Amino acid sequence: MKIEGWLFACGAFFYALVATVYWLITGEIVGTTALTLTAGLAGLVGFYTLFTGKRVGVRPEDRFDAEISEADPDYGFFSPHSWWPLVVGLGAMATALGVAFLTWWLILFGFCTLVFAAIGMVFEYLRPPYVDVD
Repeated sequence: MKIEGWLFACGAFFYALVATVYWLITGEIVGTTALTLTAGLAGLVGFYTLFTGKRVGVRPEDRFDAEISEADPDYGFFSPHSWWPLVVGLGAMATALGVAFLTWWLILFGFCTLVFAAIGMVFEYLRPPYVDVD
């Protein structure tokens, strides 16, 4: 976890430097606040991963001489060919646009699309496989 921690810690330093330069050049308070909060959040994640990395110890991902078989083999099941995440994205986009433009019909359409996509993702592998019969 050292690499992840140092990556976020360096990112926090970079964002703090950019926030300082941005404030000195523009004097704008909103962008400076956003960049400062970004630096703070990156620093928070960097501190957590470095602190946790000391307690956990060295993982196989942190060693250069580690074998693939040493890593945790169970990362879960990820569908390689599912179209449902695209439908979820379209439903979320429609709902967000409906909220942004205050159109109830677009919010309703997006919400119904999200419900349909969630049902599709849950039951995707509970149906029998497609068989091509000639």
